[in-house]
Amino acid sequence: MADLKNMIAQLEQVALEPAKAVAGIKSEGKKVVGMFPLYLPEEIVYAAGMIPVGMWGGQTEIKLADRYLQSFCCSIIRADLEMGMRGTYNMLDGVIMATYCDTLKCVCEDWKVAVPQIPFIPMVYPQNRNIQPAIEYMKAEFSRVQAELEKIAGTTVTEEKLEAAWEVYEAYRAACRKFVKLVEKMPKTLNAKTRHLILKASWFMDKKVYTEKLNAIMEAIEAAPAEEFNGTKVVVEGIMTEPLALLDAFVENNVCIIADDLAHESRQFRTVGRTEGTVYERMAYRIADAKGDALLYEEMKTKGQFLIDLVKDSKADGVVVCMMKFCDPEEYDYPIFKVELEEAKVPMLYMEIEQKMDSVEPLKTRIQSFAEMLS
Repeated sequence: MADLKNMIAQLEQVALEPAKAVAGIKSEGKKVVGMFPLYLPEEIVYAAGMIPVGMWGGQTEIKLADRYLQSFCCSIIRADLEMGMRGTYNMLDGVIMATYCDTLKCVCEDWKVAVPQIPFIPMVYPQNRNIQPAIEYMKAEFSRVQAELEKIAGTTVTEEKLEAAWEVYEAYRAACRKFVKLVEKMPKTLNAKTRHLILKASWFMDKKVYTEKLNAIMEAIEAAPAEEFNGTKVVVEGIMTEPLALLDAFVENNVCIIADDLAHESRQFRTVGRTEGTVYERMAYRIADAKGDALLYEEMKTKGQFLIDLVKDSKADGVVVCMMKFCDPEEYDYPIFKVELEEAKVPMLYMEIEQKMDSVEPLKTRIQSFAEMLS
């Protein structure tokens, strides 16, 4: 058990000190490329011999970014632009950004002017993802991004390198899918905060190294006895569950996150890749096959039924919606799946959050009340 706690602590430390983790990668002589949210071609970065790292904002006071973004823009993206303008991201050798929403479309142009010192690679995914022309378009976009990354890396990306990178990432995604299911066995050790930090660490590590460490943790979990848990089990829905004080509120009220539909976590790895076709075709189909995500267009919304099924499969007591303030795509979908959850009699708690919050005390009270209602 001590070994398990030590292994978990190592990943928690990476998540808590991302700048230190990235500096460690740089000290090994590797280049790093920042990945704005969401679904970016990390395999190409990896195939070019560089390490992709996450850019998911943080607890920072916004001063410089207000020159470009209004206060009613997503706090994650505002924080990213702020840290770029301050020079916090100067360790990055490049940045890739896709335009899923109006805020990202604006920052796509703002970044070029506000943070000119970091090479910037924009890309666009098609709205109608499931038709063959969309697959061909995505392959062309990947090829264009590859050419830009080759300039930064000073190397050529071959099909063999892409295949090797795809295998690394598929192994990582499979390991994460297995890990989130193991929370049911050890809901106390893998409490809401610890679970989050373990998954967050993947954004600041070589995925091959991370997968090895995660597999070691899972082996220790499988060898350990199951933990008794008399608290509340919930499915969490949204973009992410930070600030960390929010996760502390889950832990304090004995609420376990038994499963999630978070852009920062399970949405990254829940779609199983196809096995046929070239690497670019497989990457394109991962986007085409993704379901229940507000940032990816669906004519017939599937999120509601997805959440209902997730609650049943994980034996959760209810759903907690962590709505990132001013996230238009997520806010648009909420009224649709809210009705579906109500009709299915799934208890639900809605909370509006942002990364820079003056206090989470009101949310703590709501989490406590929700847990007491379900007990």
